[in-house]
Amino acid sequence: MNQDLEKIKIEYISKIDSVTTDNQLEQIRIEIFGRNGKINDLFSQIKNISPELRKQYGADLNQLKTELEQILKNKSVIKSDKLKSDTPKPSVFGLPKTGHLHPITQTERQLNDVFLKLGFSLYSGPEIVTDEYNFKRLNVPANHPARDMQDSIYIKEPEYLLRTQTSTIESYLLAQKSKELPLRAAFAGSTFRNEKVNRSNHFVFHQYQAVVVDKEVTMKDLIGTMDLMFKTLYGPGVVVRYRCKYYPEVEPGVGPDMQCFSCHGVGCPICKYAGWIEMGGAGMIHPKVLEMADINPKIWSGFAFGMGLDRWTMAQKNIKDIRTLMGGNLAYKPNEK
Repeated sequence: MNQDLEKIKIEYISKIDSVTTDNQLEQIRIEIFGRNGKINDLFSQIKNISPELRKQYGADLNQLKTELEQILKNKSVIKSDKLKSDTPKPSVFGLPKTGHLHPITQTERQLNDVFLKLGFSLYSGPEIVTDEYNFKRLNVPANHPARDMQDSIYIKEPEYLLRTQTSTIESYLLAQKSKELPLRAAFAGSTFRNEKVNRSNHFVFHQYQAVVVDKEVTMKDLIGTMDLMFKTLYGPGVVVRYRCKYYPEVEPGVGPDMQCFSCHGVGCPICKYAGWIEMGGAGMIHPKVLEMADINPKIWSGFAFGMGLDRWTMAQKNIKDIRTLMGGNLAYKPNEK
């Protein structure tokens, strides 16, 4: 790891070890991972790193982020066990503490439960990626519109960019697990595109991705898995349709649409008066994608899908503006829909 980043890690490990209260631990978390925290500041400085060191620095920075997240999590677990034996103390204002998980986190955990029961493993991946894993290994040709600067956010064009899709994690997994098949993986994460912000789009959004590689996997397996997701989150009466769609990384491709949760198919601004909301993209993994990962498509097949986690959350919580999810006024109870 970069020596400067190593010093930062040692400094924060020492701070975390010394905390004795929940408030102190939360203050350190904000100091590290808050909007104006140390990690975001370090990411913003990547452009100042010399080109030949930038790739390694980005990898080291992602490693630092992951390690500090785990150390904070472990400290929280230890403190929780300790506090259970302590006498409960009233808050400063004499009122019980209240709070809840962010709605996107609630939805993500529901989906995690679904896939863990199906035998999937959960993964994560870097947010700063290379063109090879964000585009080339997903069969995105050089002249594809997704490569345009109006869509992608480049750190250094044309090689380094913020990932535009969680399919990037799929690229890494296929390369790493090509000799350890079969594979069942699910993962969620933030993605970034140069989008104009409005009620249905944001330049920072979230996706939930799953990928399966096994022998004799068919479209039937894909549709069955997605149907289970929809029914788990929205109930057995949910109305879903599947349309043929083109995505370079799959063949054939399908787009699952759900009947608009706001107008129930009549038409409104949320669904752009179509009565349906596009919830993601899916399909059978393209043979070229498997070949680029050194996987023989004559033996192995698979499916993959990427769902708009923000839209799934909005539909479940009846949130009608995606910008609400990025604000601080989210007064939703954990089980409220």
